Amino acid sequence: MPTVPAILGFGAIAMDDIVYVDQPLSAGKGKVLQSARGFGGNVATALAAVARLGGGAGFIGWLGSAADDAVLCDLIESGVETAFAPRHPDARPVRSRITVGSDGDRFIAYDDDAMLGTAPDFPDEILSRATVLIVDGYAIRSLEVVARARDLGLAILGDIEWSGGPATDRLIELCDHLILPLGFARTATGRRSPAEMLDALWLPSRSAVVLTDGGRGVYYRGRDETGLWHLPPHRVAVVDSTGAGDCFHGAYAHALTCGADTGGRVAFAAAAAALSIMGRGGREALPTDDQVTELLTSTNAPSATGLKYTQLDTGT
Repeated sequence: MPTVPAILGFGAIAMDDIVYVDQPLSAGKGKVLQSARGFGGNVATALAAVARLGGGAGFIGWLGSAADDAVLCDLIESGVETAFAPRHPDARPVRSRITVGSDGDRFIAYDDDAMLGTAPDFPDEILSRATVLIVDGYAIRSLEVVARARDLGLAILGDIEWSGGPATDRLIELCDHLILPLGFARTATGRRSPAEMLDALWLPSRSAVVLTDGGRGVYYRGRDETGLWHLPPHRVAVVDSTGAGDCFHGAYAHALTCGADTGGRVAFAAAAAALSIMGRGGREALPTDDQVTELLTSTNAPSATGLKYTQLDTGT
């Protein structure tokens, strides 16, 4: 049996049909420039990012039982361990249709009528040998497994973009590394400024709360740091933002296993995500550790500054 990787995850794994058009999405219509099919999904892409960075990653969500299953083969090709994933003949990926505008922004239409989460009896013996568990919003279907992983001492890294009601509230409570898009954080907390959102989401059990905000950067609070912080974005040429948030989560988890503090984890993840949007598709431009290090040490790399409560989010 293979060694259990330091970073495990279960959640969405997707097959994406992507269309690139010559106009921004706000134009309402545009000419198709290119079409492509690839694999995506929050957790699957995050784990692929970990592997690309040189870390150990394992997918433990439901996979098809056929040896030539396309999703299974893609994970293996991406360097993600699949030996510990439960199998079921009816397991299939989320199917997504993604339109990418000329400015790199995208709209995702998805069909998530699929087996998501993991086996309810997933063994503690495997969980206990890992360090980090990455989950997304679909982990509400396997809350007992998340709770057991937390009790076993794993860091629970949550990538949550929507609410399924009280089950999502419980999932958020279980995450000690909570990394949310700012738009969802605004909805979940009812607060307007990033500082107020960070405070509202903080719990004594948290290690970090991180809010990602695309071209406006990242806001965060960590147990090992004083105050609230804002990291401005890297200035890069945006080609396709698909998978950038997933890359951020994977890179953050990798930095966590390497012993970085909160600021270091956020800076590493932000640089990785910036590099990922410079190419097309959710997986094709995932960076290596050397590429992230080069961007972090460049003369134009942004530095974090203290966040004030008077700084309001300007998004809509």
